[in-house]
Parts: sequence; C-alpha cells; structure tokens
Amino acid sequence: MIEVRMTLCRGGHRVRLAAAGLLTLATLAGTGAAHADAATPALPAGCSGTAPVKCHYAVSPGNYDVTISIGGGTSDGQTEMWVEARRLMLPATRTAAGAVASYSFTVNVRQPEGQPTGQGGTGNPGLDIRFAGSNPQVSAVSVKPATQPMVAYLAGDSTVCDQLIAPYAGWGQMITPAVRPGAAVANYADSGESSGSFRSNSALFPALLSKVRANDAVFIQFGHNDKQTSASAFRSNLTSMITQVRAKGGVPVLVTPPVRRHFNGNRLTPTALHVNGVGVNLPAEMRSLGAAHNVPVVDLTTKSKTLVESLGPSASAQLFLRSSVDGVTDNTHFSQYGATQFGGLVLQSIREQRLPLATYLR
Repeated sequence: MIEVRMTLCRGGHRVRLAAAGLLTLATLAGTGAAHADAATPALPAGCSGTAPVKCHYAVSPGNYDVTISIGGGTSDGQTEMWVEARRLMLPATRTAAGAVASYSFTVNVRQPEGQPTGQGGTGNPGLDIRFAGSNPQVSAVSVKPATQPMVAYLAGDSTVCDQLIAPYAGWGQMITPAVRPGAAVANYADSGESSGSFRSNSALFPALLSKVRANDAVFIQFGHNDKQTSASAFRSNLTSMITQVRAKGGVPVLVTPPVRRHFNGNRLTPTALHVNGVGVNLPAEMRSLGAAHNVPVVDLTTKSKTLVESLGPSASAQLFLRSSVDGVTDNTHFSQYGATQFGGLVLQSIREQRLPLATYLR
C-alpha cells in the first residue's frame, strides 16, 4: 500500500493542495453529490456513490489525460483507482486526514471496453472511473484529450487481456500503474485467440493496426492457444504482424507466453513451457524469429519459469486461480496478485532492454 501525506504533483514537487482546488470539468457533463458522511469530501462532477465512488464521462474513444485528487476528508483515506474494464491505474494509496494527493495518467478509452470481441461484457460508452479501497476519497477529477501520446498496444490472449469479470486478471490490466502521463496502454488482447485467429479477426489485429502511429509499440504474445499450430504457420502469423506494424512506423515486440502451472516433481512440464501438441516449442520459435528479424523479445516464458519454479508446486498456486480463494482452480489464468507479478516481469524486461515504453515508466 502506498502512503501519501502531501500532494504529489506532476513534476514531482511535494506541496499542500486544497481539496477544492483542482476541479476542471467544464467540458464534461455530470452533477456531483456530497457524501452523506461528513468525514469525506464532496464528490466531483460526474461522480456518485461512496464505496466505491463511480465516475462517468461521456467522451469519445481515444486517449485522455486524467488528473485526480484523492483524500481531503477529516479521516484517513485509503483509495485505489480503476478505469474502464478493471484496469488498475492507482494501487491502494493512503492519505492522512486533511491531506490531498494528486496523480496524473493517460488513459485509453474504447468501445467495447475490455475484450474487443465483447467477451464478459462490453461496458459503457465513454470513460468510467471507479475509486475503491477501504475508505475511498476523491475530491477532484480532470479529463481532457491527450495530445499525441505514445501508445503501447497489446496483442495477445486471456493471460494478457483486460478481464472484465473477477477473479480473472490479465497482466496487461495490471501494468498500467507503472506508466507515466504521456503514454497509454491500449489492450487489444482477447480470450481464446491464437496467433492465426487474432491476426484474421477484424476486431483484433486489423483494428489495432489501424490506430498505430510512428514509434508506437506493439507487444505481441501468443502460444497458449496455438496448441496445434505448426512451426511454419506460427512463424508466418507472427511475421505478418511484425511486417504490418513496421509498415505503419510502429515498433513490434515479441513476448513469449507465460508458463502454465503444471509440475513434474519440482520442475515444470514441457506442456507448461508451451511445447504444443504437434511438438513445436513455441517460445523457442519466437526467440528465433526475433533474432532473424531484429525484433526485441520479452522472454516471459523464461522469467515466469524461474518465478514459478522458485515458489514450487504449492506456493506458486497463489499466482493462479485457486478454488479456496477464487472459487475455481485454474493453472493457466492469473489471480490479481499473479497478474501483477507476471506484469512486473514484463516491465522488468522493458526496462532492461530499454524498449519504447521504458522512458515512460515510473
């Protein structure tokens, strides 16, 4: 949990901020409502509720600079911020009584939210923000169109996507707190997709590609659903995406798939490491393809193998869905904790290799 006692402004300077001093919603519709509890500040326009506080702004699809002020109540606050389809922007953050903290983000808005094919629900048009936590306090929200931000597009499957329904979580919806203003994450990953189905579905790769601008990054992770894909077809699908992204001036990055939790003793099985049903070592194919085409590779398979095997067959269960906690046992899909850990491995590689998003990471 993050603890903040003074306002943290965009430039990093720490100053006190009056609770009512940052409300700039002139172009947005909505009527604010005060909390019934006098210990919490009045809500900004467009927001309602207490725990959680929900805010909605009728904006068109695109990228928006969002600045929030949390805190300002007469009791300590504890607030986390989620946008759109369960995309975390601010982890649980404590504010001391009377203190206000300001944070800024660049948020990608699209319709449908979450998974582009509508799996799990399509959400609402516009921008949705939810302030949760044990005592959420929000005193101001500013939303304005972003001016040509760098966009990191995600192409992948259910282990990457913005999962709308808990307890499922994709790593793509948990890396966003690490991204500073000026860059946005646009998650086009979709459950059940293979390299071939993603490339050919008009709602997926073609839709993503139509928005790519010069120097945008496109992170491409497949393997989980390429169970019967031949080596030549897998390489062909990935090569096609790489070529088309480069033709738009974008920067393709291959991401090898995270491991499944299938052990033989204390070591993961070949199936867990994505050797598929026709004997193709999919991560090895991605590494080879990256080297052949001078494409950066985030080796999430190797990094996640190290993490999962270091925890062992028992402790590694917390990274995935467990019946005792989540109501379902699933050794492929992540818990929120697991998605955060796997996303951290992706961020680690981005920093290590100085990939396009690296300069925008907090």
